[in-house]
Amino acid sequence: MQQADDATESALAAGERTTTHTTRLGGRNVSTQVQSWQVERSYATDLPAAMRAFSGSSAAQLQVQLSGTGGASAPEMYSPWAARKTGDVVRPGQSVVHESGVGGGRLPAFRGTVRSRSATSGTDSAQITALDGAERLRGPAELPKADAGFRLSRPMSSATWCVSELLRQGGLNACPPARYPDFEEGKPLTLVYASLHGGFSTPYGQPLDVPAPDTYVFSREGAPHELALVPKVTQLRASWTPRSRITFPGSRLFAEFWVNNALSYGDLDPAAPRSNADRAVLQLDLNRNGTTTGELKMEVDFAEGWIRLVSMDSKDGGYYLPWTFSDYAPWRGVWSQRGVWHVGAYFDSTDTGTTIQPQLTAPDGTSVIGPPYTLAQDRAVQKPAELQQVTLYTDMPTECVQVTGGVPGMPTASEFRQDGWVKSVELDDVVLPLYALPRVTGSQWEVISQIAKASMSTAEIDERGVFRWRNYTRFATRPTTADLTLTSVREIASLTATEEIDACRNYCVQPYRDWTGIGSEVGTTLADKEVRAILPGTTTVKYLMSDDEYDVSPPTTDDDTIVTPGTNVRFALTGGGTGSAVKGKVDLMVRREDGYLVVRFSNRHSLPLYTATKTGTPSFYLETRKPTAEPVERQAVAMLAPTAGNPDPDGVASEKYYGRQEYTAESSDWVQDADTALALAKAMRAAGVLPVPVIGDVDVLYDPRIQLGDVVRVVDTTGAALNTLAWVIGIRTAGTADGGVQQTLTLRGVDSGDLPADFELTPDKPSEPAAVTYATYASVTSAFPTLAALTASGLTWGEIRESAHV
Repeated sequence: MQQADDATESALAAGERTTTHTTRLGGRNVSTQVQSWQVERSYATDLPAAMRAFSGSSAAQLQVQLSGTGGASAPEMYSPWAARKTGDVVRPGQSVVHESGVGGGRLPAFRGTVRSRSATSGTDSAQITALDGAERLRGPAELPKADAGFRLSRPMSSATWCVSELLRQGGLNACPPARYPDFEEGKPLTLVYASLHGGFSTPYGQPLDVPAPDTYVFSREGAPHELALVPKVTQLRASWTPRSRITFPGSRLFAEFWVNNALSYGDLDPAAPRSNADRAVLQLDLNRNGTTTGELKMEVDFAEGWIRLVSMDSKDGGYYLPWTFSDYAPWRGVWSQRGVWHVGAYFDSTDTGTTIQPQLTAPDGTSVIGPPYTLAQDRAVQKPAELQQVTLYTDMPTECVQVTGGVPGMPTASEFRQDGWVKSVELDDVVLPLYALPRVTGSQWEVISQIAKASMSTAEIDERGVFRWRNYTRFATRPTTADLTLTSVREIASLTATEEIDACRNYCVQPYRDWTGIGSEVGTTLADKEVRAILPGTTTVKYLMSDDEYDVSPPTTDDDTIVTPGTNVRFALTGGGTGSAVKGKVDLMVRREDGYLVVRFSNRHSLPLYTATKTGTPSFYLETRKPTAEPVERQAVAMLAPTAGNPDPDGVASEKYYGRQEYTAESSDWVQDADTALALAKAMRAAGVLPVPVIGDVDVLYDPRIQLGDVVRVVDTTGAALNTLAWVIGIRTAGTADGGVQQTLTLRGVDSGDLPADFELTPDKPSEPAAVTYATYASVTSAFPTLAALTASGLTWGEIRESAHV
């Protein structure tokens, strides 16, 4: 329920139900022109309403009737052909905020945008229809097609991550957004952005190596923002390929993440040992000539009280500078704080050294920036190379890993915090792990609704415009207390309770795609047919690539000692490929566009470079990966299986009184393992093993605090004679200009009530065939004394046995 002020609480307790409201269109208060209004929200699903009415998506709708003002009629002011000066306030896409309440107080009731407007000439009325934030999610849904899951035979993502990503695309954020998501020539660019909201998938970059699923969990508890990766082991490792392989020296990077040093996995699981949650490392690996790599690292250790930035060679070592918190006056008061830290590091690599500088935001909001320092030692100077991968090692709950290239310098404290972003998403625990993200079509909201249906979850945007995602476990535990009590003596004007056989489902089947034993193999390959001249500046080349193929990382730039597996290229100073391979001079970025893979070559050299092997043949080679087999569709079944230790009384009663009632969920690519499928099947069966009544059209005294998913106690002593807990699954509220208001709820009972007993009843049998008198041996021998007589009759045995011939 929404929290209300004292005035509203007092008015509700006193039974006052005359409302006050505020309606703003385009930020302008039009409350005095409102003739009537209605807000409706409910969970929509195509499944048996009483069985799974608490799952699905909810897009709230507001309808407002407006009159004109200042001597002008509503059609004159607000029709589609009205002057922009007055008409734009109700144009499609315009912002709408509606608040209402009692006792002079107002609570948020709706926040969204205008969907349609209409005005009838000859009247003074215009009707405005608006939808909530779901309207912001009408853009095309896009999900990455990384191969890490089946390549490593490990789940790499989840449906929760997909929901978070689709919301991010629509501008709804659960954590700080990517700093520079869109490519613009000469501007900074987000290279890796891993929210870690239930998976290692990324919209920018892609997962390279993901840890085993038994070494981590994703948890909302202790998350810096919404949902965090929580290690079960020391120095959990995950890595990503960057979106662009920028070159060194000559690049400026900013790397960052959010951690919580106040919590570890031992705090989430009492059976697990309490481990230290003090250290995290973000490492940038640079691909040099030969087998060695360059490394830029950001290391933070809260137990020892330092942050250390490193520039080194993987073979010969390098140099680092530790900023010990106790040594710097501005940092002494914050380093011992426990809680959420935002940790970042700036790296500026040049031919003469690597400039490093840290920045942190402490749990109390204090921003601390370390002084810059240049590591000018030989082993700290980065040799020609390209950014190969980004690797995270962490002991702490971690969220929102981000690496940005091309930054002009160290961000200011405000830029570091990303002031201005608004957290408008609440997620739930991960329930659908994924080995491969399903192909999606349609809008972001349509795909979110599909995921909600497949996972028995709810998707809704509340009265304040905050998106809430809740999985099926939300309704798995029977509530014992109510948020509100509704009685027929006071709050309830009327109600209708419905129980139907379709609400009973005691044999539930959940299909799933089984990825067990599936690995990866080479998919599409392409060897370029020509040696390409890459002039100083930018060159773009397109290669045909199906949307069904999995993503390709930017090409690795090879030298003359190693040919990297997968997509790669070699650069030479001549078209014949003679001389040494050129490293560290071409930034390489890839993107999908209209059925093509677009490869962007940014040549930082002053001379043209050529995509040529040592023998003068074209060097660009493209390779995709694909699964070794298609996942097999299998089924998980939840059914009656009574044993001595598990008598399953509800299941026994269900089959006894209602028979076996089967429900098979729709086949979906979103369910990809047996355990998840069985959990869903059991949840479906638990919801429908006995038919739970739906209490519809409950006309109640208006209460602006009620929200979808609230638990109410319904006490009816005048009609239905019930006293039960129920979930709110639908709300319709309508008001008029004079302050009158009507509120109607749809409720789903928490309990099915007592088990059937059929007291003093003897139910009729399901079938009763017509009575048939059968012949006896005596009657046959009497009618046919001899075998000859019987044969002469020409009758069959069936005719004799069931006829009047004997």
